[in-house]
Amino acid sequence: MDILQKIIAQKEKEVADKQSLYPEKLLEKSTYFEGRTISLKRYITREDKSGIIAEFKRQSPSKGVINAHAKVERTTIGYMQAGASALSVLTDKEFFGGSNEDLSTARKFNFCPVLRKDFIIDEYQIVEAKSIGADAILLIAAALEPKRLKELAAFAKSFGLEVLMEVHNEAELENNLNEHLDVVGVNNRNLKTFETTIETSKALVDKIPNEFVKISESGISDPETIIDLKACGFQGFLIGETFMKSSRPERAAAEFIEKIEKQKLEIG
Repeated sequence: MDILQKIIAQKEKEVADKQSLYPEKLLEKSTYFEGRTISLKRYITREDKSGIIAEFKRQSPSKGVINAHAKVERTTIGYMQAGASALSVLTDKEFFGGSNEDLSTARKFNFCPVLRKDFIIDEYQIVEAKSIGADAILLIAAALEPKRLKELAAFAKSFGLEVLMEVHNEAELENNLNEHLDVVGVNNRNLKTFETTIETSKALVDKIPNEFVKISESGISDPETIIDLKACGFQGFLIGETFMKSSRPERAAAEFIEKIEKQKLEIG
């Protein structure tokens, strides 16, 4: 059983447990539930922003603990002050050390799109995403059948949530494109080997229809890589570990984005 299968098995159990403890009717009473969402795709493409979705992530299955001490409030506010376009917050507890409270805290202190980064397999998690203040959800093609992914995407749109679909290869991309998606992300990390290569993004960028905002995810640790990926046609970049492994992730993000701006001036 690979790591994704383990996570999905755990997620099925979690969803069943949560449904009995917190029924959807209860989630719908949240103060965030009736709130208007902020557009992820619009913020990624804003010219006054960097295109970076800055991620708050404490740990991962491949790296173990990355940063156990970072505070959500300070880190996410710092990310946005640094010029990030949006926030991504891990809400998976078992494998990533995250929580729903992390996302709600990020929402409370920032006016920007907040992506719920989790392994969504059920409509209940989408209702939950809205109730904790998310503006967008992640759907992972490798974790869902195409028909199921499309159903979940349509369900998310009915709540005003935008949808980021993540793919790892051409087959996942071709089988899962549908009209309910807003952003298509190419994950440069191989889920079986955990190796990352930017070539994965480069190979797929032209195969993603231009109606979707295109983002590259994982393994981006150098500002020059952003310049390179932008030239290939990517508009957004999801970066977590590069920032989070610093004792002050928000400062690492500010320095990273500053370098991108300098390079852009030098180029053009």
